[in-house]
Order: sequence, then C-alpha cells, then structure tokens
Amino acid sequence: MKRYCYYDSPIGMMLLAGREGVLGELYFPNATATLTVSAEWVLDEAVFAEPLRQLREYFAGRRQKFDLVVDPQGTPFQKEVWRELCKIPYGETASYQAIAERLGKPKACRAVGMANGRNPLPIIIPCHRIIGKNGTLTGFGGGLPVKRQLLELERGLPSLWEK
Repeated sequence: MKRYCYYDSPIGMMLLAGREGVLGELYFPNATATLTVSAEWVLDEAVFAEPLRQLREYFAGRRQKFDLVVDPQGTPFQKEVWRELCKIPYGETASYQAIAERLGKPKACRAVGMANGRNPLPIIIPCHRIIGKNGTLTGFGGGLPVKRQLLELERGLPSLWEK
C-alpha cells in the first residue's frame, strides 16, 4: 500500500510518497511533474521520519549527503544517470555533457537531460546540480528560482528563505 506525507519545507510544501516505508517519490510545490494523492493511499508521517529528518538537516545546512533507503522507479539508463548524479559533490555542479561522458556515452547528452528531468527524488538525487555546458542554469522541475536557492544553500550563500 502506498503511503505519503507532506513536508512544509523552506521552498514550500513537498509531497513524499513510497511503499513499505521506502521513499520512492518526492514532489516540489509548483512542480512541472505533480502527483495526485489517491483515496487508497495512507497518510503516514511516521513511516517517513528518517527522510523528513534528513531533509530538515539539509535545509538547515547540516547535511551534505543523504543516507536513505530509496526506490526510484525508472529505466536502467535513468537509474544509471541518477547514480551518477549522486556522485556530484555537495556545492558543486556538472553539465549534462559531463555526465554523459562519465557514463561513457558522450553523445547521450539529451538522454541524460531527459533522465535528469524524470528524477523522482529531487534533492535526494541531486538533479539541481546539473547546469548547462556554458554554466547557465537550465530547466528544473521545481523551477529555476528553487534550483538557484538550492545551489546557494549548498554554496553557503544567504538564501531567499533566510530573509
């Protein structure tokens, strides 16, 4: 049975969902991809106590890496990209091209972008750390202002939610 809860984060209300106590999805407020909570789902904040604790630490600037059991659903290629995203250090960025090259598929830049856009666990799988080849901020499911805030948080810069 699918369980869910909400987290009132500094960037707005987030929705966490998963099965059997394992986090599988995380949605931003005003995201391009949304999730509709089904009547059969069970509201259960207790089952997500650890992801919630780690998210709070992250937004407080006290957590740089997540240590959670997660179950993101995707194709083998998407999962390969997501594993690579998790290797980008806190406070740093990489381009779609760099990720494609690290995967040994230098011509798969667009496919990397598509996989990045389908990441079901943003922040935890840090897709916000991906930027354009020229260093510009590019598309982000939570919106570019949120992407900018997350990168500023990781760089130790004053963020909009601290004002």
